[in-house]
Amino acid sequence: MHELRRFLVCTFLALATTSALAQNTQTAPNQKPKPVQTEPQGGMGGISSAGTFAPVYDENKRPITAGGTVDKGVVVFEDATRASGLSTWQHVMGTKQKKYILETDGSGVGLIDYDNDGWLDIYLVNGSTYDALSGKKTPPHAALFHNNHDGTFTDVAAKAGVQNDRWGFGVAIADYDNDGWPDIFVGNFGHNRLYRNNHDGTFTDVAEKAGVTLGNWSDGATWGDYDGDGRLDLFISGYVHYDLEHQPESLNTGGVAFSFCQLHGIPVMCGPRGLPGEGDHLFHQNADGTFSDVSVKAGVSDPGRYYGFTATFVDVNNDGRPDLLVANDSNPNYLYLNKGDGTFEDRSYVSGFALNNDGREIASMGLGVGDYDNDGRVDLVVTDFSDDYKTLYHNDGEGSFTELGSEAGIAQVPVPFVGWGVGFPDFDNDGWKDIMMINGHVYPQVDEHDWGTTFAERPLLFRNLHNGKFEYVPAVKGSGLAALTSGRGAAFGDLFNNGKIDVVINPIDGPPVLLKNVDPDHHHWVELKLIGGANPANGKTSPRDAIGATVYLTTNGMRQREDVMSGGSYISSSDQRAHFGLGDATDAGTMEIHWPSGAVENVKLPGVDRIFTIFEGKGITSVLCEKQPCTSKPRSAPKHMERSGRR
Repeated sequence: MHELRRFLVCTFLALATTSALAQNTQTAPNQKPKPVQTEPQGGMGGISSAGTFAPVYDENKRPITAGGTVDKGVVVFEDATRASGLSTWQHVMGTKQKKYILETDGSGVGLIDYDNDGWLDIYLVNGSTYDALSGKKTPPHAALFHNNHDGTFTDVAAKAGVQNDRWGFGVAIADYDNDGWPDIFVGNFGHNRLYRNNHDGTFTDVAEKAGVTLGNWSDGATWGDYDGDGRLDLFISGYVHYDLEHQPESLNTGGVAFSFCQLHGIPVMCGPRGLPGEGDHLFHQNADGTFSDVSVKAGVSDPGRYYGFTATFVDVNNDGRPDLLVANDSNPNYLYLNKGDGTFEDRSYVSGFALNNDGREIASMGLGVGDYDNDGRVDLVVTDFSDDYKTLYHNDGEGSFTELGSEAGIAQVPVPFVGWGVGFPDFDNDGWKDIMMINGHVYPQVDEHDWGTTFAERPLLFRNLHNGKFEYVPAVKGSGLAALTSGRGAAFGDLFNNGKIDVVINPIDGPPVLLKNVDPDHHHWVELKLIGGANPANGKTSPRDAIGATVYLTTNGMRQREDVMSGGSYISSSDQRAHFGLGDATDAGTMEIHWPSGAVENVKLPGVDRIFTIFEGKGITSVLCEKQPCTSKPRSAPKHMERSGRR
């Protein structure tokens, strides 16, 4: 039935004309534009795409990736980069020419409350240079920006000991040792880092002792307790198996076909197609804090050596066990269902997640996870290369998905954009998850040619219309949505503890971008910081930071879902507090928390516009109101809480 539905969707999809797309990016948003050249360009830089599309320009003849702004409208985000102090730091990756693929993919960003003061701090991974790798120059540093609680941030990476000084890519935040303090994993080209939090504002790199250094090109990462032993395990995606001594050039060297190193007939960097892939790794955490590589035994070793980017542990079939998703560049995506016996079943093709609804693999980069239609199941949004459709996978239940990007209205506008970071932030707190995409091209050469695209691109925001469809939100001139950046990693979270979801972007070769949410809505909200504990019913214990927990909120006539995850977007790690928009409701409703231990708690929330800390088995233990501790304590936790076993 699933394959029949896929066939029917592919058969009856309406195609928008390229002339309509060129005139107005909002025309027929639920229709796919038609490529001028319909043969997929497998040789186009070695990147999978749908074909070659007509260039899209705005009324001022600017490429739509940098233009298309409007003079008036609602300002949703403002660019707060300079005001926050983040502009003092610079991302660097290779050379400006981007001759090799190692220089093009950029790095992630992690949101972490490293000092447990209740405010999110920002960790920005940096790349490196060839001179730094050879010891000729000082390497660029990663940044750890401490939140000063007044809208500004201070870089304390040197003092904290987390500068990395290696060619960095992905980041995943988690309290892996269950001591109540979040730690940082950084995936590198070369040896990885695992920074253990010392509880005093500093970290110690324990990657070698823990056994997770690896040694070639680690890209994305995600933490999750896949076997339910209460200890977080680590999955690391591998990208390309790369040899610095034999880098593939666009002059047909290194064994790479010349056709894989061209864009519109112009020589560009090669790959990933035509290059050897790097396998994936699942590390099981042992009782002593070391890790064992169980990739082959668990069935997630990636024997095909796909080009892995973003990975996320999350329960996709609602059986209480974390499954594993991997977005692969120019290869089919992976969906591994957790069998509950320490192994996974590869359901990539059967589930519908491996390919788009045209039956094609795409250049998957970013992976967003969220229940956009409030049906209790997590859906997926995937960003990819330009000249292709961004995909939205609707969860049909039992680990089955239907790709509905076109029907949902997100297929047309993003076609000229190269998409990276992505998520489902409810930017207006109406209780319905929206979609945001962070963009930026990989080839600097596009600025030298009239191809209708640019190296620096603006973000894209789509508002949820509450009916399975989304509406493109125009970028107001001078606002955050009009900010041009060669975006890569992005993390979403409430940086100012005001109930608004902000965005931090880690671009390639530039300062970070902080998009502060200033949407004028007056909707209410609640946020939850969960702390795992023991389940006396079965003797199991949740990870301390509750990664793997699923939370449902019932209020205002609907039931929303949030999941506590590490990893996602594009090789990044977002706010792990569960955030719920309430619309105009003044009743915060009741939380149904499915803990990783198997326990289920129902907690009545005593007020709106608050950040609640909930300890497993103890209910609400602390509350923040309007950025400060609440003056009136909520009623004792047991009155808000009922306990039952896993359903």
